[in-house]
Amino acid sequence: MGIAFGSINSGLPKDIVKQILEAEKVPLKKMEERKDKIKSKQALLSDLTQRVEKLRGAIYANKSARSFRELMVNLSGDNISASVDKNLAEPGTYQIEVLQLAQKSSAISNGVEDKDKTYLGVGYLEYELPNGETKSVYVDSDSSSLSGIAKLINGDPENGMHANVVNSGDGSDEPWKLIITLEETGDDNKATFPNLYFVDGEKDIWFDGHRDAQDAKIKLDGFEIELPGNQSTELISGVTLDLKKAKPGEEITLEISEDTSKIATKMEDIVTNINDVISFIKEQNTMDETTDTSRTLGGDITLQTLESKIRSTIFQTVQTDWGPRRIGDLGLTFQRDGRVAFDAEKFKSALDKNYEEVAQIVNGKYTKENGKIKGFIDHLDDLQSTVLQRPSGTLTARRSGLDSQIKQIDRRIQTRQRQIDKKEQVLKAKFARLEETISRIKSQGAGLSGMSGGGFNPVQQLG
Repeated sequence: MGIAFGSINSGLPKDIVKQILEAEKVPLKKMEERKDKIKSKQALLSDLTQRVEKLRGAIYANKSARSFRELMVNLSGDNISASVDKNLAEPGTYQIEVLQLAQKSSAISNGVEDKDKTYLGVGYLEYELPNGETKSVYVDSDSSSLSGIAKLINGDPENGMHANVVNSGDGSDEPWKLIITLEETGDDNKATFPNLYFVDGEKDIWFDGHRDAQDAKIKLDGFEIELPGNQSTELISGVTLDLKKAKPGEEITLEISEDTSKIATKMEDIVTNINDVISFIKEQNTMDETTDTSRTLGGDITLQTLESKIRSTIFQTVQTDWGPRRIGDLGLTFQRDGRVAFDAEKFKSALDKNYEEVAQIVNGKYTKENGKIKGFIDHLDDLQSTVLQRPSGTLTARRSGLDSQIKQIDRRIQTRQRQIDKKEQVLKAKFARLEETISRIKSQGAGLSGMSGGGFNPVQQLG
């Protein structure tokens, strides 16, 4: 059972130990308040760090001239479709005429009454490739139907064929036929299909017709070229061509050009991320008489440094083959509120006028004498590096400083709490002894009072 102080025996306040300890805990509460304020700053700093990291992502996505550029494809017809790899392709215009599509070797059987029940006997089918290689598929009695043969062919990935059982729809009593197709197109995959060899079947089976494999044929800028398939990735560097229709005599135009709208959108995204950082700085530095700067980053040297770096990056000169330039020449300017405005039309106009000049302003250029001459993106990359690098980056160092302050406060809180806990034990022991002493004196006084007729009170005498 715990000891209760402040009973009628001692006359002490009931919660005297608690009152004393509460007074001792006042410094603890102040330290917790200080810690809470630092945590508020930490949260704001984390928000700012995330915004800069998002800007870093946009920088890395556009760090090189190849990654920043975007290309578009224009076709004057539907004979082909095309896609480009912007890292390999170059702007250009090409004339293409599709003379012939590539096709696979294939064969079709005669018809049977039922695809599952008509028994065709035991035997094999075979085909011969131009290189002289002969491949065979053996059919036992359990698989001796059109469906069974198709299942055998499709179940062997090594034979290079695919089979389908189809209903010819010709209205005859024997509509079901087997179509066998090689997987590869082109002259090099032209197969010869001899007769099917089966014995003891209800119905004879043979190849009733066939189609030879062939190369695709096109004209590129007037010159005939053969392709093994209907898709080519090597005809034009960085361009994947898919042939859709053969239309001899119909020439279409393939044009590859800079996609200025997409490039402008990428620059706009970079500006948006820059403004996201600037907006945070402006919000923190907007203060009045009610602002609690102990919980915000308002006026913090870290924000002043970051804002100064952003401004110097925007104004920094870039050396190009056309002389010194700034990103402001492409439509990026500071507004009165400190944010960056982006004139997309001015940017696209500059791209249309001289793409290489814009590319050098944005991404810099390489020279034999001096190596890489930095552009706007490179300067932004330097900015984020000095801000986020560990351990000396502007934001990183500030975060470390706040972390260190919290650790110091935690150590002081722990030390103070141990002192209070120890003092609590000492106080409880002292008041327990005092309670015991006063109780004993009262008991002795009551005994003396009984002996003397009640006229003596030793406790009162102590007073």
